[in-house]
Parts: sequence; C-alpha cells; structure tokens
Amino acid sequence: MDLIIHASIISIRNGVSMMVTINPFVKIRRDLHQIPELGFKEFKTQSYLLEYIRSLPQERIEIKTWETGIFVKVNGTAPTKMIGYRADIDGLPIVEETGYEFRSLHVGQMHACGHDFHMSIALGVLTNMVQTPIKDDLLFIFQPAEEGPGGALPMLQSDIMKHWNPDIIIGLHIAPEQPLGTIATKEGLLFANTSELFIDFVGKGGHAAYPHQTNDMIIAACSLVTQLQSIISRNVDPLDSAVITIGKITGGTVQNVIAENARLEGTIRTLSVDSMLKVKERIESLVKGVEVGYQCKTSIDYGAMYHQVFNHEYLTREFMDFIETQPNIHLIECREAMTGEDFGYMIKDTPGFMFWLGVESDYGLHHSKLMPNESAIDLGIQAITKYLQFKGN
Repeated sequence: MDLIIHASIISIRNGVSMMVTINPFVKIRRDLHQIPELGFKEFKTQSYLLEYIRSLPQERIEIKTWETGIFVKVNGTAPTKMIGYRADIDGLPIVEETGYEFRSLHVGQMHACGHDFHMSIALGVLTNMVQTPIKDDLLFIFQPAEEGPGGALPMLQSDIMKHWNPDIIIGLHIAPEQPLGTIATKEGLLFANTSELFIDFVGKGGHAAYPHQTNDMIIAACSLVTQLQSIISRNVDPLDSAVITIGKITGGTVQNVIAENARLEGTIRTLSVDSMLKVKERIESLVKGVEVGYQCKTSIDYGAMYHQVFNHEYLTREFMDFIETQPNIHLIECREAMTGEDFGYMIKDTPGFMFWLGVESDYGLHHSKLMPNESAIDLGIQAITKYLQFKGN
C-alpha cells in the first residue's frame, strides 16, 4: 500500500490566502531544511524526528536513541533477517543563498548536501513499512555527523548496533546532476576513500624589513602546497586515481609582520586503500623536509577519515535489476566518484549498497544555492518501499 495522505498549508500570494495541498514529506523536508545542525549537535533535528516517529502506530516498532542519532526497529511478521536503511541527519557550515521561503533559520548553517531529503524520504518509507509490515525486520538508522567528524563508525560500535545488527544495509544520496526520475549506482567501488588534512607550521616571526632574522611560515606553507601536487603526478599509479586539495590557507597577523604560524586545510581522496596509505606516507616525508629546509616545527592531523563505499556486487545487481522493472524510474549505471561518505564503514563488513537519486538541481552538493527538485522525495519513497517489500517478503 502506498502512502497517499497529504497536508494542507496556507499560502499567501498577492495578499490573497489560498489553501495548498502538499505532500506531507515535502513539508517535513521544508521543516527540517529550516533547522540544519552540525555534527553531534543535531538536537532540534533529533527532537523533530522523534516527535514524528512517536506519532506512528507503535505496536510493531521499537525506538532507541544514541547521541543525537536514532534507531527505529520495525518488527516483521515472520522475520528471517534484518534489513537496515540509513539516513544521515546533519547540515553544513554554509551560508544559504537559495532564496527559499523556508530557508535555514540557523545563520551560517545549511542542508547543502541533501540530508533534509534523506530524512524525509526515510520517514516516508518508515511510515509505509509501519502501515504495511513485511515479513523481515527493518532497522532505520538516523545517523548524525556524516559531514564530520564522522558518525557512522562510532554508531556501528554502539551497543545498540551490536544488538540490532542488520544482515544487509542500504542508503541513498541525492544527485543534483542527475535528472528527476533517475537512480544511479554500480557494483563495486562507488565513493572514494577520503581523509581530512590539517598541517600546522610554527617558525619565527619578526619585522617585515628583517626577513633574515625570521623563519617565514607563509613561505614554508606555500612551498609545501606546490610539493604536495607532485605526489599525485609522481607517486600514484597513473591507472589509479587520487586527489589532494588544499582548500584553505591561513597565516600571519598583519601585512608588515613575517608570519610565525601558518596552517593548511585540505582533503585527500583515493580510489584504493593502498593509495591512501602511500599518499599519507609521502605527505609526511615532504613535511619532514619542510621542517629541515625552513627550520620550523610542523604537525599533521588527518581529522575525519572515511572508508570507501564499495557496493556488494550481488545485492547491487539485484537492486539494479529490480529498479529496471519500475515504470517511473530510469536506471543509470554510473561511474565511481571521488565523493566521500562514511556510509562506507556500514558496508565494510556488512553486505549492502548505496545509490544516487536524481534531483536535477542547477547547483551541486555543498553549494549555497542547492535547490533539489522536491518531486524526487515521493519517487524515492515509493522506489525504496517497493524494493523493501520485494526484498523482505
């Protein structure tokens, strides 16, 4: 049974009030879009989700919280396995520029990666599964801190997850570049291994007129930025792929004082675990060389590190074959991407897969003007509902 209830809201245009019918999960998406919160600070988000989940019939569901995340188990009618479904819930530190009437109320924070979509779709699927139970158990995981510092790994290590350990697990991510009505995925590697990168330099500052009496950390930092690119061109197999991006450089205080401190902030992306290890080894060698060459002290912090999303081949092919039978969805077999996703930890030791859901936005992920097509919400709900009914009955 497909969910067909709708909500009504008052819209005022040109001074005239009108009653507008809206899909309830579009409304939920808009509500959540207004309250984006950073990793492990999703207090309002958790409260909103719990209020909705507790409004559903409770006979077949069990609810547990972990940090700012939520587990919801839907008990099957005759279970032989447990199927997990994960949705991430955090936002990004981005100033929103969409012009939405329902834009973020939290200054400097935005759902710029589509997690508002992910949550509303998950709630839609959960509602359908509660109303029409399947044979197998389901575990809905509302995970905090996907954008950082990483919520998947500690959530996996929680006592709740050890007790409610799914046999398979799936998840989706919106794809702004894909048309509405498409699902894109592939067997094997889908998302890259990723690691944050923070490098600090400490030297000796001083007057701009006496550089010989100082150790300039802006010069040291800029020298390293150039050297880091040689890792990709000379230390990574040309048939493999890797990226080192330095997105932020800070250093110094004023224009006429030589900088005593500097900091590089960036990210590493690789398509293999071995390449990640090699890249980090080479970074550390180059940083040691900078210490000697510029007579300074350095430190490296790799921050949040995400394991590659490697889709289980049989399950992914089964899902792709199923989607090809659905009349309103077009399947695309896509290429792997350098995108990072800590969902990779969830399917590292448990069979599962992730797929892209087309939302056709002019602006991409992590952009301040990301505006996904809300019609994708119902498409996502119905596609996942039907797949779970197929897989769990």
